[in-house]
Amino acid sequence: MKNNMASKTFAHDELLFVPLGGTEEIGMNFNLYGYGPPNAHKWIIFDLGLTFGDDTNPSIDLILPDPKFLFEGNKDIIAIVLTHGHEDHIGAVPYLWEKLKCPIYATPFTASLLRSKLQFENLIDVVEINEIQLNGKFNLGPFSLELVALTHSMPEPNACLIQTPMGSLFHTGDWKFDPNPVIGETANINRLTEIGDAGVLAVIGDSTNSFVKGVSGSEGNILNTLTSVIAACEGRVAVACFASNVARLKTIYDAALANGRAVCLIGRSLWRMNAAARENGYLSAIPPFLEVSQVGNISADQILYICTGSQGEPRAALSRIASNDHREIKLVDGDTVIFSSRKIPGNELSISRLKNKFIKNKVAIIDEEQFDIHVSGHPSEDELIEMYSYLRPELVIPVHGEPRHIAKHAEIAKRCQIPDTIIVNNGSMVRLAPGKAKIIDQVHAGRLALDGQRIIPIESHIIKDRMRIMYNGAIFVTVSVNEKDNRIKKLKIAAHGLVEDDEVNEIRESSLHEINLNFAELGSFDILNEPKMAEAVRIIIRRKFRERTGKRPITSVHIV
Repeated sequence: MKNNMASKTFAHDELLFVPLGGTEEIGMNFNLYGYGPPNAHKWIIFDLGLTFGDDTNPSIDLILPDPKFLFEGNKDIIAIVLTHGHEDHIGAVPYLWEKLKCPIYATPFTASLLRSKLQFENLIDVVEINEIQLNGKFNLGPFSLELVALTHSMPEPNACLIQTPMGSLFHTGDWKFDPNPVIGETANINRLTEIGDAGVLAVIGDSTNSFVKGVSGSEGNILNTLTSVIAACEGRVAVACFASNVARLKTIYDAALANGRAVCLIGRSLWRMNAAARENGYLSAIPPFLEVSQVGNISADQILYICTGSQGEPRAALSRIASNDHREIKLVDGDTVIFSSRKIPGNELSISRLKNKFIKNKVAIIDEEQFDIHVSGHPSEDELIEMYSYLRPELVIPVHGEPRHIAKHAEIAKRCQIPDTIIVNNGSMVRLAPGKAKIIDQVHAGRLALDGQRIIPIESHIIKDRMRIMYNGAIFVTVSVNEKDNRIKKLKIAAHGLVEDDEVNEIRESSLHEINLNFAELGSFDILNEPKMAEAVRIIIRRKFRERTGKRPITSVHIV
């Protein structure tokens, strides 16, 4: 194994990899590399992303990885390295940085996006952000890092060559091979070949599109199709896309311009991405986009809106337009919505609901199933094979995917004659060197929920109770007891999400009779033992509701 590192290696040192998020799932990327003697490793973090709540987590918008492992044993955290600016790679930084308190390294565009997020959390003057230029090199403790610019669905995506005294690692981040990326440079194939010639111990890589045959396609190939699609539209046109896809913004603008349409951005995330892009020299050839307040006098056939919300997010601009809840934009019969995006697994139902709302309003829908108006930002099978032909690593560890994606990626690597593959889960501790790479431990890899303004474990009883209330309802009982004869004077029941008001009255009368009989049989019931009395009442009330509804509601009793 060739290695350019000159650092001294000690016999008891080891090189570790620990994924704490982004494995077994698409999103919430959080990966660790450790080097040094046992219990004294120095750690670098690659990406600190989040994922979004769904129907299984009511009222939870954001889900974060749990960094608890890093706090066990007072670990030495050197830095956070961000591969690019997508939410599933940087989104958790504003919420978790104060627990980690280490410097951050990122390229200029990603740094701009991060600063805009930190501004909202009043951390802009606290967090140390070090900007690394594209293809830049820097050292972090025992690690020597080189950013390797690839292509993806947003500017400045970086793989990272991590050189250590025990071998070189190649962390791909999110990537693809795009011969015409519209914005940014193509991948440096010569550099990838040089890295492979020098020897690569392990590639830790993106598995998202491992089931997709062929190649992911080029951003530059979308323009002609999108131009033709827009040309066939007569009324207003709204194009939904991922806000982070700056190249797509340019493609949509060029297609609109070819059809004589002005372009208006709708959605805060689009405006933030536009600002970061222009700040770093991207989109500089495009005139400023219009704001919604500027389009009042433009006719329907001369306007195009670019909107957030392609995944059916309820608070996004497109959902509000579909629900006729947007204050300034109305789409009607004769207008068209174009989905220039893919369905992220798990979002199919929300996207379907969104489309149905438009269809009910006689708004036409066009998506990637009808025309080639979207390309993925992740490598398909042929691109994975091409990458391994350059790097020729000794080991592949697939990440960034569900179990099925990871297993398929491992299969492709084996077909490429890669000597070894390791299937990992979140929390798998892999010793990459010395010796044969293997999983040596399973560490804590939990999830945290951003619940309003606080962060709590996703398995918290708070969220579990909320789930129970969602499916079974809740009952609140107030009991007034006469201390002289141990009889209930008054019983008040508030039942939410269970029965009608008249049914509550029936249950109350029935319960009151049974509870008083129960207390009479007890004779000298200890009136001062409120917990025992409350539990007796709770059991009877809950049983009555279960018999009536078949539900098992959360039941709370207050004794007066």
